[in-house]
Amino acid sequence: MGMEKKAGGMTPSEAVDLKTLVDYSEGAIVSRALIQSKVGTLTLFAFDKGQGLSEHSAPFDALVQVLDGQAEIVIGGQTIPTVAGQTVLMPADIPHAVNAPGRFKMLLTMIRG
Repeated sequence: MGMEKKAGGMTPSEAVDLKTLVDYSEGAIVSRALIQSKVGTLTLFAFDKGQGLSEHSAPFDALVQVLDGQAEIVIGGQTIPTVAGQTVLMPADIPHAVNAPGRFKMLLTMIRG
């Protein structure tokens, strides 16, 4: 009797390497939702070099965990260089952007409330 797959293709009681769950694509940003619920979301992203998310704001705090490579996170006009293994909090209602000086992968956690 096998275990059922959960959101994002993960199986309960299984250890996974998050960065293997999303692949790079040339000239693109690839995303994969792991959890989507009324209380929050967990989404994996793979950014190709030169890609980014333009400045925007959100009504909720968001946590970026860089899983592979290095990113530039811009919060309120301040650039924060970030490498694999580091985490950055993007506060609610503060304009932020994400830039890829090279390929990188991240996990975005957003809690609503």
